[in-house]
Amino acid sequence: MMARAPDGERTFTSDSPEATTAIGKALGGLLEPGHFVGLVGDLGAGKTHFVRGVADGAGVPRSEVASPSFAIVYPYRGRITLYHADLYRLADRDELYATGFYDLIGGDGAVLVEWLDNIPQAAPAELLLLTLEIVDDERRRIHAQAFGVRHARLLEAWAAAGAA
Repeated sequence: MMARAPDGERTFTSDSPEATTAIGKALGGLLEPGHFVGLVGDLGAGKTHFVRGVADGAGVPRSEVASPSFAIVYPYRGRITLYHADLYRLADRDELYATGFYDLIGGDGAVLVEWLDNIPQAAPAELLLLTLEIVDDERRRIHAQAFGVRHARLLEAWAAAGAA
């Protein structure tokens, strides 16, 4: 999806939905305002479990975490503000622009985007790009690519936090 080489890469393996959630929680505990995390993967690849974990790690109460499929962008308030976007139902960049999405990038919170591959132009130059793959019924592989020094540091801290 990105035309240039990443500044860092890691692959994480999950043996269960709960493990996918825990891997997300480790990342959520490290997110800071200005971070951008893009998620790609087929239906059933574990994006929802992962996002729930990220929100939990960011201090968002579980009762607040919902799918933003209809709202497109949903803010969660926790240790930091986490903007969760879902591009599954959007047709193009213009439709996304109308949501105010681009105003969030680099702002007061971290941005977490599902289905980033539907509108790849939505990605800033610096981000953490995660590709979730189905290995079998329970296991998932999460391939992480960091673009930019700040996101490369985030990736290394995430791996050091025990997510690998």
